[in-house]
Amino acid sequence: MSTTRTAASRITAALCPGPVSRRSFLEAGSLGLGMLGLGDYLKLRAEQPGAGSGVPDTSVIFIWLPGGPPHMEMYDMKPEAPAEYRGLFSPIATRVPGLQVCELLPRHAQCADRYNIIRSVAHEFADHGGGHKRFLTGRMPATPTGFVNDAPAVGSIVARCRERVSSSLPNYISGTEPGRAGVDIYSFGAAYLGPSCTPFNVPGDPGEPGFSVKNLSVDQSAAGRLSDRVLLLNGFDRLRRGIDESGVMQAMDQFNRQAVSMLTSDDARRAFDLSQEPAELRDRYGQHCWGQRALLARRLVEAGCSFVTMVMENPYQSGVPWLKNGTYNWDSHAVNCHLFDDALVRFPIYDQAVTALVEDIYARGLDKRVLLVVTGEFGRTPRINSTVGSQTGVMQPGRDHWPQAMSMLVAGGGMRTGQVIGSTNSKGEEPKERPLTPNDLWATVYRHLGIDWTQSFPDHSGRPMPILPFGEPIAELLPVS
Repeated sequence: MSTTRTAASRITAALCPGPVSRRSFLEAGSLGLGMLGLGDYLKLRAEQPGAGSGVPDTSVIFIWLPGGPPHMEMYDMKPEAPAEYRGLFSPIATRVPGLQVCELLPRHAQCADRYNIIRSVAHEFADHGGGHKRFLTGRMPATPTGFVNDAPAVGSIVARCRERVSSSLPNYISGTEPGRAGVDIYSFGAAYLGPSCTPFNVPGDPGEPGFSVKNLSVDQSAAGRLSDRVLLLNGFDRLRRGIDESGVMQAMDQFNRQAVSMLTSDDARRAFDLSQEPAELRDRYGQHCWGQRALLARRLVEAGCSFVTMVMENPYQSGVPWLKNGTYNWDSHAVNCHLFDDALVRFPIYDQAVTALVEDIYARGLDKRVLLVVTGEFGRTPRINSTVGSQTGVMQPGRDHWPQAMSMLVAGGGMRTGQVIGSTNSKGEEPKERPLTPNDLWATVYRHLGIDWTQSFPDHSGRPMPILPFGEPIAELLPVS
């Protein structure tokens, strides 16, 4: 985003002629360039009638839990395992016979017939960077560390494949902390698909008073100069596009006109306005960043966005005091946190937000149109280890990275729910039944969105790269006829 603005301002100052005065350009400030920033995330819809016909009216909400949630504390508890494996918490029964969850997730127990738990996805990348890239792209990353993608993230594939789907919103939206909006922080990058396929990011807590979406609001003084912005954008059409090999100018070429349309659209701003939701529903989600992000995700897919990623990373906000033996994300090494004390704070907030989203999807009749996926990049080591905490200075329990086993929640998508798909061995170490990979999950997601995951896009060298090199939709998650 900053690169886009820098390049745009540098080239425009030198080359942009036309009727917009230098004074007007400078007065435009963040509004003028902000609109272009918004444009980087918007797809220009085809002008011919019937564009997007044949594409299903479907969407995906992807809740990302970076750091690696502890599967043996959440959805794959092993109460019969040795003490050094099973942990402190007990499983509780749910509405679905045979499906148990952690005692800290009581709301999950009440709506277990509305979701499925997958317990047998695994991969081979134990570093956060490698794990993010492996999971989020469906491809083997070129390097096992680092967060810069060499293949497009799934959301970027969706943005590209559904670019002709009509909507007043971007096709790919993400929600993160204000300081963690860069696409390379979570491996959300578009790689060879280019900057036009990265997410339109919505940083911050959407439940805070005065929250606004950057680039999507026009103050009173700027509204009167909107015609200058349109003239400025028209001026960009006269630039020589071949001078920029990064794809930034091409992205602006494609999207600037819809940026104007979206900036002046009441529908777009309304989609981000949580004040239109009943107070009791907002309370059900939780008056907390995670809960309000989940609610915003539902509003965005309802308004037509194809793929919404909401990050649930730091629970210590929205009035929740920082726990000295807690940690920022789900990376529950003993050196980072006391695994069980952190869970006592983290799990109830997560429980409320995710189950409210599940229930709301069904209550609003979105359960066939919207597919919900909730996961991190890997699980945690089945065996608990203890070490001195960096913040506490005392011995405390934790778990390390473990891609050999992980659990995730899926709901909606017209699927049969109340299922447990796959299993791990008695110590939660590896898949025992129905072994799956992230690619099988993404093949299921692509199928829901009407995307042929066998099609290819050229990489930077021109080689055709299939969306997924392998993987098949998970049969248990296919829509019920």
